Amino acid sequence: MVNEETLEADVLYVGAGPATLASAIRLSKLAKSAGRTLNIALIEKAKSAGVHQLSGAVMDPSSFRDVLSDLGVEDPNLGTRVGDDHFYFLSSTQAFKLPFTPPSLRNHGNYIISLSELTAWLAQKAEQQGIDIFFGFPGQEILFEGDRVAGVKTGNKGIGRDGNRKSNYEPGVKIRAKVTVFGEGVRGSLTKVLVSRLGLDEGRRAQVYATGLKEIWKVLPEKHTLGCVMHTMGFPLGSSTFGGGFIYHAKNGLVYLGLVVGLDYEDPTLDLHGTFSRFKQHPIVRHLLEGGEMIRYGAKAIPEGGYYSMPRYWGDGFVIVGDGASFLNSCRLKGIHLAMKSGQLAAEAIFNAIEKNDCSQTMLSRYRDLVEGGSVKHELWGVRNFHQGFQSGLWGGLIQFSLQILSGGRGLFENPKIVEDHLHLGKVQDDIKGRWQHEKIVFDDKITFTKTTDVFRSGTIHHEDQPVHLHVSDTEICRTKCAQEFGNPCERFCPANVYEMVEKEPGRRELQINASNCVHCKTCDIKDPYGIITWVTPEGGGGPDYTGM
Repeated sequence: MVNEETLEADVLYVGAGPATLASAIRLSKLAKSAGRTLNIALIEKAKSAGVHQLSGAVMDPSSFRDVLSDLGVEDPNLGTRVGDDHFYFLSSTQAFKLPFTPPSLRNHGNYIISLSELTAWLAQKAEQQGIDIFFGFPGQEILFEGDRVAGVKTGNKGIGRDGNRKSNYEPGVKIRAKVTVFGEGVRGSLTKVLVSRLGLDEGRRAQVYATGLKEIWKVLPEKHTLGCVMHTMGFPLGSSTFGGGFIYHAKNGLVYLGLVVGLDYEDPTLDLHGTFSRFKQHPIVRHLLEGGEMIRYGAKAIPEGGYYSMPRYWGDGFVIVGDGASFLNSCRLKGIHLAMKSGQLAAEAIFNAIEKNDCSQTMLSRYRDLVEGGSVKHELWGVRNFHQGFQSGLWGGLIQFSLQILSGGRGLFENPKIVEDHLHLGKVQDDIKGRWQHEKIVFDDKITFTKTTDVFRSGTIHHEDQPVHLHVSDTEICRTKCAQEFGNPCERFCPANVYEMVEKEPGRRELQINASNCVHCKTCDIKDPYGIITWVTPEGGGGPDYTGM
């Protein structure tokens, strides 16, 4: 019998991203300024800081400057200041440069950064402030006392694929805290449970998402323009699917290249990885990449619902920060500054609650007041109907967007109803406008690569002998109903070849889950048409390695 260990903390952070790290740094500063000592702990599923952090990324530096002020240090110059902004509409063969860049995508004064490097730097500074960070420890279970959050239990280690304990078995640790801060990022496994159990989304609109696929390229020197930012719309998504491309010229001759695809698409035959490959085959993109080298690949989901889709992000003994609470401006394609700001405001509310020895929902609602009364609400309110405006397609969305600019964010309709992404998926036999083109993609290993090659470039590693962390509650549905109605779209919406329908015996195809390929993007947990896929944390330390991304 192995006894579970129990630790005590004043504040426990779940996830080591920019939101939680900025929050922990601000909380530490507040405590020291008041002459108090707080036990602040942070757990992170990744093996080290930043390796699970993926973003575009062009960062609004406003909140980062607040972090620097908290630390009393100068700008570490982690990124490249944006110089030129370009916006293109792409047809299948042509690129039409707009004579102006939409105000929301003007990036002068912002920085092209590696979110991975930024996170690693923040983690180092947090540890220097005396904050304990435990890497390789995913949160597996929320500790409740009634409806009050009392902490988190970390995942067990040393469990075999068959569910039995191995010789190196270590039980998870219970970490109890006065306040638990959930900063797991998009569609966090614990946050999802918390929202469902406490009804934190009651009265809110459904959350909707996009998935961003990204590669880092080392391009030829003559093709690199330091600080250049380019956004695209149109090809390869057409007029019926929300999304667009980005190309950012970063330091050291690197280019961050990506495609964002709204997961409210209708076509069940749309292949996310294949669509990204088609984007790279466009002449303007191919020309940039020819002669270069692809270094890294990754994917992650993005919360797109905006202000009306935000869950209640505070309660008895807990707050939610960053992407998990939808602190992201999808119109600007920016969330890092809002994530950090949400963490900083949460820290102020937490410190006030601890000072008064009252960490109840009522006391922690100060977090909401700080959000609603400042720059975060102001920014999110102005784009509150942005994604919803594109439900009628690209052209209708552009008209709505123009009206939103003129009306302070309202547009033609205020708070229109939206539904969860998987409910948009059409059947294979439906007549779907803009159905994905099925011309065969030739993976030349120069510009385009197979999913297997791309997964290798993501640095993803999971121990093979561990329980599958992608739970499918009824695989018979996959074999029968899903195959007939949707053609098993998991094979296409997963950008990492995790899901395969294979013929185990003549005439019988069954689901095979290649869990070791998983890049932790959460797309499957969102887009599965039957809601039978649940993503949970694997054993600590596993997953992608987004160093430099």
